[in-house]
Amino acid sequence: MATTTLTEAEDRAAVEHAARITHVSKSFAGPTGQQLVLDDITLDVAPGEFVTLLGASGCGKSTLLNLVAGLDRPTAGTIETPGGRPALMFQEHALFPWLTAGKNIELALRMRGVPKAERRPEAERLLELVRLGGAYGKRVHELSGGMRQRVAMARALAQDSRLLLMDEPFAALDAITRDVLHDELTRIWNETNASVLFVTHNVREAVRLAQRVVLLSSRPGRIAQEWTVGIEQPRRIEDTAVAELSVEITEQLRGEIRRHGQH
Repeated sequence: MATTTLTEAEDRAAVEHAARITHVSKSFAGPTGQQLVLDDITLDVAPGEFVTLLGASGCGKSTLLNLVAGLDRPTAGTIETPGGRPALMFQEHALFPWLTAGKNIELALRMRGVPKAERRPEAERLLELVRLGGAYGKRVHELSGGMRQRVAMARALAQDSRLLLMDEPFAALDAITRDVLHDELTRIWNETNASVLFVTHNVREAVRLAQRVVLLSSRPGRIAQEWTVGIEQPRRIEDTAVAELSVEITEQLRGEIRRHGQH
């Protein structure tokens, strides 16, 4: 299977952090001039760390994720991802409907340079990893919403990146399916030792999944507060410790929203 070889210096840097965001700001042109969306964001994601970005709608969470993914450039500051280009998973599965589940994954493997003979076995392995063994030949319309997101997760993992970026990937799913996929994501994260930067506006989801929760203020987005989540995994969204920390974070989030509303 094709692999990426890092230089010794890059390998040392990758041990220190999976992503390093340093004094990053982002502005967009608006009807009244430049609008500052992100202001002076500095954040490191350690190797194997699961970090959630939390904040009200419009605070710049997805913008920051797009910058880390390399889909856009910051107006100021720098972003480093020493392990190579991150893998990105969106809220919508974005699968190609004319391809089977397996072929959607193989496309990512092909773009990574994996030889043709190795693609199907690897696609089947990744489907097994997301508990969709036997679904290689299924068309997208034959899959439930949760199954489609599992295929999208397998496709992201096919990129063999050290950093997985997830932009509200479970927001459109019902509560039961979302809870099941929380379990699956936690299991896959533990098995692969990938670093995850996960965007959500759901406080309990953030606490349920993450080792660290980062709260962004609204317009412009700044880091308002961080919490280290010391609750042992596996966690349930209804666990008392999860609920208690969620209440604390929700109060801070409400305060940020109130402060924005007063301006």
